[in-house]
Amino acid sequence: MTVRHSVCLTSTPILLILVLLGFEVIGGGRASRLNRWESGIRMPTEKDDAEDVDGEVGTRWAVLVAGSSGYGNYRHQADICHAYQLLKKDGLKEENIVVFMYDDIANNEFNPRPGIIINHPQGSDVYAGVPKDYTGEQVTAENLYAVLLGNKNRVKGGSGKVVDSKPNDRIFVYYSDHGGPGVLGMPNLPYVYAMDFLEVLKKKHASGTYKKMVIYVEACESGSIFEGIMPQDLNIYVTTASNAQESSFGIYCPGMEPSPPPEYITCLGDLYSVAWMEDSETHNLKKETVEQQYQTVKNRTSNFLNYNIGSHVMEYGNTNIKAEKVYLYQGFDPATVNLPPNNRLLDTHMEVINQRDAELFFLWQMYKKLENGSQKDEILKQITETMRHRTHLDGSIELIGTFLYGPHKGSSIFNSVREPGMPLVDDWGCLKSMVRLFENYCGSLTQYGMKHMRAFANICNSGVSKVSVEEAIVAACSGHDPGLLHPSNHGYSA
Repeated sequence: MTVRHSVCLTSTPILLILVLLGFEVIGGGRASRLNRWESGIRMPTEKDDAEDVDGEVGTRWAVLVAGSSGYGNYRHQADICHAYQLLKKDGLKEENIVVFMYDDIANNEFNPRPGIIINHPQGSDVYAGVPKDYTGEQVTAENLYAVLLGNKNRVKGGSGKVVDSKPNDRIFVYYSDHGGPGVLGMPNLPYVYAMDFLEVLKKKHASGTYKKMVIYVEACESGSIFEGIMPQDLNIYVTTASNAQESSFGIYCPGMEPSPPPEYITCLGDLYSVAWMEDSETHNLKKETVEQQYQTVKNRTSNFLNYNIGSHVMEYGNTNIKAEKVYLYQGFDPATVNLPPNNRLLDTHMEVINQRDAELFFLWQMYKKLENGSQKDEILKQITETMRHRTHLDGSIELIGTFLYGPHKGSSIFNSVREPGMPLVDDWGCLKSMVRLFENYCGSLTQYGMKHMRAFANICNSGVSKVSVEEAIVAACSGHDPGLLHPSNHGYSA
């Protein structure tokens, strides 16, 4: 479901509510209920050895990253907690699983079940026992890079746990959050930029401290993180929730089918993330190949080829890894030994919401639930501020394009997509500097504004001088206070 609405700000706040009342749930069909949720989470097995097809034995490692904060982004931390429980149940040791999560959801004032996080409408608690390796201000790109490289001296705060892997070991990386062309979000700036992340992967490969790696990424435009820059010789296989120019989607949201319990006012999960985890839980991973899981997740994430309410799951890197069994990266639960290697988990469309609209959807659900006048006024104010800042961002980008290229070319240049196989931008340093320049004068891009990263990339690709860009940005954002509406100013969103 993307949430369709038009944005038209007025000085009368109630008109904003009328706009939001136009939210339309896209998608349909009743999703099948899965009885596996009734049994709860089983205890982990003792074995953590990953026997290779060549007979070699190594250790499985996992890095799980929720890149957001705030109750409106409940689903990202729920995804990561669920992934932890899945891997732990399948035999990975806690000492080999590194978790990044802001940890402001389970005991949030809006959580109807204090101390509990669920990732499915009938789901059991996935929060209990999740290690707090890196939380709050420790959830940073710098710490993520240090953890992946196994550099204990570079991590700041947290448990100090890193991927201290050896040459025969396998690594599984799973990231869930907002994204934009060329970037993945983090609750603490800076973002994870594609080229920085790739440089870390290259260093890890050069160190000779892993055999193979599989990476799953849930985020809008997540394909742009790897498109045109991901080598095939790093022994890394990647799948992403979306291609380089489309959104990913949240599911299990209020008013959708299947709907979360009535007391919840936020989405419980993400379509791609839920697809791979619910697949792993219902199959024998010693028989299922990475290729089989990819195809199943691809089909479900597309909402069965309905791309108005689904996205294109993409793959990058060394596709030879797809022939391997999933258990080599995610482990194996003996209780699944008699389950089939692969089958169709779901055969009906899911109702979904565009990731970038989930924040407003959450605020609107909160507004409907509240009875106190002053509390409702505060939420209405937050909705107004959010809508106003969105309009400011969109308008500023449009003006910058007009100032740089003229009224007839700005939009087409900013939105142009390069040929498949080409990277988003040639000069990643230029992209970073353009974003810093914009935020200095125009305020934070926020999760919503990350969609404009392609515009900054195309400025760099077109060779416009920094002086000209700065003049255009100053003109577009004159009179705007860049300190307004930074994500950290709100408790509900990152």
